[in-house]
Amino acid sequence: MVDFKGELTMERRKFIKGAGVAGVAAGAVAASSFPKPAISQGRKEWSMVTTWPKNFPGLGTGAEIVADYITRMSGGRLSVKVYGAGEIVPAFESIDAVGSGTVEMGHGAPYYWKGKVPASQYLAAMPFGMTAQEQNAWYQYGGGQEIADEIYAEMNCKFFPSGNTGVQMGGWFNKEINGVDDFKGLKMRMPGLGGEVIKAAGATVVNLPGGELLAAMQTGAIDAMEWVGPYNDLAFGIYKVAKYYYYPGWHEPATTLENFINLDAWNSLDDELKTIVQAANTVANQLVLSEFMARNNDSLQKLVNEHNVDVRPYPDDLLQELGRISGELMTEFMSQDPLSKKVGTSIVNFRKGALEWTKLSEQTFTAARSLPFKYVQL
Repeated sequence: MVDFKGELTMERRKFIKGAGVAGVAAGAVAASSFPKPAISQGRKEWSMVTTWPKNFPGLGTGAEIVADYITRMSGGRLSVKVYGAGEIVPAFESIDAVGSGTVEMGHGAPYYWKGKVPASQYLAAMPFGMTAQEQNAWYQYGGGQEIADEIYAEMNCKFFPSGNTGVQMGGWFNKEINGVDDFKGLKMRMPGLGGEVIKAAGATVVNLPGGELLAAMQTGAIDAMEWVGPYNDLAFGIYKVAKYYYYPGWHEPATTLENFINLDAWNSLDDELKTIVQAANTVANQLVLSEFMARNNDSLQKLVNEHNVDVRPYPDDLLQELGRISGELMTEFMSQDPLSKKVGTSIVNFRKGALEWTKLSEQTFTAARSLPFKYVQL
């Protein structure tokens, strides 16, 4: 569990009022094998299945944040128990278990469901897309939440952003990557739209849940992989099976994690419980991003200094070529179905406006901050 400092001491109605909440597969499984909701004196007990290993840093713990806040803010009126990948259903069957109503909630990443509703992958991240701050602004003030709900209704689910990894790393390899031709023939784990880009560059994309990645590298089932960033990659021990660690994560500049809820279960909640669920996800969305920011640098230093990982930048000409391929593919994919066109067009338009402000604000500030002047001497 996440270690929360102190208890929630405010009455839950007062908390909700002051929370400042922004707008926020295969195969059938016998229902008898799943925990079912218990309703006693107005109380509900829900189960949340996840695509992550139980309590895995930043991802599995993000699901625990949501469950813990819902349970405590509701005073136990709605309690949520989290199950890691494989405890009830395999990771990639989570959306089926929730959509069918076998369990009430799930936690994962939207690109995992692109085989069911292709438009879902845009909700996670677009190659060379938006930063986490820009992406959250799109969800809250750019119509993203409404479009996400429309997409997830196709899977009989309600959608909430529930965490963000920030900019990821570019991937782990056992050979140098100097140009786009180095992707040819490579068996690489990379999900979502980024995977489509490297496929167009000649790679073979192998999609696997996190719990299977290390073994896949050890057995040669894959030659290269990306997972998240230093915090998670250190915890998984990927440095044991790969030598080169490339950056930046052009494929996932900010990956939205998700909490999805069976629509019938969601609609059964009263307004207060709906607000609590929304508030819990808003809190988790910020806390998970903050945790990645806080932990990544220390983890990177351990990878370099203790495990001798070779950290390298992608060459600029390679990034430019990947950017060109990304633009062509996004244009093609967005024309393939109405929902993909709707969500892709909305993101691209919001990105244009955000890019102008980001270039004037964060980009110029970080450049100024990097100038070689003496700062506070401690």
